[in-house]
Amino acid sequence: MEESRDPFLQSNVVEPANGYSSRFDPDKCGLQNFIGPGFPGLKKRGHTLGNRSWIKIEQSGNSKVVELDKATVMRHCSLPARDLRLLDPLFIYPSTILGREKAIVVSLEQIRCIITADEVFLMNSLDGSVVQYKSELCKRLQKEKYNSDDLPFEFRALELALEFTCLTLDTQVKELEMEIHPVLDELAKSISTLNLERVRRFKGHLLALTQRVQKVCDEIEHLMNDDGDMAEMYLTEKKQRNLCNDLYDQVQGNIFIGPGVGLGSKSAPVSPVGSASGSHKLQRAFSNISAHRHGSLLSSSATAETENIDQLEMLLEAYFVGIDNTLNKLLSLKEYIDDTEDLINIKLGNIQNQLIKFELLLTAATFLATVFAVVTAVFGMNFEDDVFDEPNRFQWVVSVSVTLCGVLYICFLLYFKYKKIFPL
Repeated sequence: MEESRDPFLQSNVVEPANGYSSRFDPDKCGLQNFIGPGFPGLKKRGHTLGNRSWIKIEQSGNSKVVELDKATVMRHCSLPARDLRLLDPLFIYPSTILGREKAIVVSLEQIRCIITADEVFLMNSLDGSVVQYKSELCKRLQKEKYNSDDLPFEFRALELALEFTCLTLDTQVKELEMEIHPVLDELAKSISTLNLERVRRFKGHLLALTQRVQKVCDEIEHLMNDDGDMAEMYLTEKKQRNLCNDLYDQVQGNIFIGPGVGLGSKSAPVSPVGSASGSHKLQRAFSNISAHRHGSLLSSSATAETENIDQLEMLLEAYFVGIDNTLNKLLSLKEYIDDTEDLINIKLGNIQNQLIKFELLLTAATFLATVFAVVTAVFGMNFEDDVFDEPNRFQWVVSVSVTLCGVLYICFLLYFKYKKIFPL
């Protein structure tokens, strides 16, 4: 496996040394005194074609690090600029798989690459997934040089990207399950602010992970449902078909030119009318043969693409089942969190109902205590009455007041029981 820093496919774009076009001079436009802060991190127009580090992986399994600018990659892979924006680490885009004329653009989590019929351009990064993808792909390509494999090169690279993405997401889901289940069980036993905060944080992580898994699942399902997109991803067959067509056109051109030259050099002089009519007949014959040959090639290629789509569809279906299983785990975990929240709400509602009952009993007792306080307040006034002449009368008044308050309290309880406010 080779590791180098040699430039690949040097760009024809030449940038001025000062970063400005020669047609624009601030001194001539009267902007000598203009000093603006600008936008930090904003690229100048002349700097949009800066080189980026790519890992080039060939069919033989060799890899090397190359420095390529955006224009070179677009020209070499026949890609528009909007497709390369999907691979830019400065932008955050969801997972995407695009089939183009000469390349497949793959943006799955941390694996961002361009797959052609002969090589893979992997966005260079220090992320562990990128390093593992590069090493595993090189290892498989070197091993499969001696083993026959039905999958073309582009599908082997795409399969490994899907495999790493599905395994990475499934591992993150398993780790989240192991972390969140004990917290939910503890929260169900004892409701505390700390446990609620931890569950809130885990729930946010769960929603973000669900969106990522859902996007990968939707992207694979979209490819499986569109035969045209799957047929567009057969880069090796399209390359071989184009080579065969070019070779056939070249051979046909040589056959068409060859007899004319030979006849002109060896044949005897003929009449212009006869030679012209013969050349027209020969040209019509070759054009009919060419049209028939071209039509047969198109029909055979169309039927071959229709038959071979099943190969890619089976490949995508295998990973669709895996990522769908991961999505079901996340949905089950979300349902478990919702069930725990419902249980907590039930417990909190029960506690609130108990507090309301206790408050109701306390309110009734306070009302009766107020009635007794009114009686004592009346007898505490400074006035003369025969009641104060005999101490026993005052004791009778107090006893009767207490008894009446108790009877009223019992009546309140019986009324609450009758209305089924709370069982007694």
